[in-house]
Amino acid sequence: MELRHLRYFLAVAQTCHFGRAAEQLHIAQPALSQAIRQLEAELGAPLFTRTTRQVRLTAAGEFFVGEAQRLLGGLDDSVRAVRRIADGRLGVVRMAFTGTAAFSHLPSIARTVKRELPGVALEVHADLLTPAQCDGLREGQFDLGILRPPAQGEGIELRTVEVEPLILAVPADHRLAVEPIVSMSDLRAEDVIGYASADSTVNDAVLRSCRAAGFSPRRELQASGTGVLLALVAGGLGVGVVPASARALPLADVVFRDLLDAEPVELALAWRHGDDSPLVRSVVDTLATALPTPPRPSGAGT
Repeated sequence: MELRHLRYFLAVAQTCHFGRAAEQLHIAQPALSQAIRQLEAELGAPLFTRTTRQVRLTAAGEFFVGEAQRLLGGLDDSVRAVRRIADGRLGVVRMAFTGTAAFSHLPSIARTVKRELPGVALEVHADLLTPAQCDGLREGQFDLGILRPPAQGEGIELRTVEVEPLILAVPADHRLAVEPIVSMSDLRAEDVIGYASADSTVNDAVLRSCRAAGFSPRRELQASGTGVLLALVAGGLGVGVVPASARALPLADVVFRDLLDAEPVELALAWRHGDDSPLVRSVVDTLATALPTPPRPSGAGT
């Protein structure tokens, strides 16, 4: 059975006139009549009753109208889906987020993708450090990542989406809680809770900021993530220097204060170098427009 035979049949069924159907289809009427006879022979049943005055659907023909519409509709849907996949507008994107980025950037990214690429679904993997994301991108476990540069290892493309200041988290009853702005030098005598990862970009930025202020931080405790770090701060076990996006994690007994001279940290969109997936490229291009490269904060340290 040829698809054109189904289209020919529906044209005749809609007009109940071979001549008008042939005009719509831009074919000769004898060729149309022959095609319908071939279809009826293949089905083993007449689809039309023909007289010199009129053409009418048989009971089998009436039934077959719905079937032909369903078959051709499914085919058209499949063709559209194939084209959307080829255009990078249909599919699932596996996206990883580091630390507080899931709170600060996931909502806007999800809204942008839903608005601009409604056929694309996000599969979210949260709270993954930069090294784990880079490994996952190279191994094909993830398609995109939101991580803190620098990338670990080779083969990772980056595009900065935010330059984020570091802020201070202190217990609500701490002496610095009443200060609107704090300097790094004010932390000289404090126990600074850091991140447990040896590859923490935030740890490195805090260390450089402390050394620029003339001291090395005292680190008695380490936390596996920002949530745990803030819980330790709330317990009065030290202070924390965290990305500003940590404000999205309000915790009782923790106060956030701006740091005057802390080095900022970057957040970047990451993908595998040479990835030729139209879907990945489509999402990258969409997010590049929605999340323009930001300037560095004024007065930020280096």
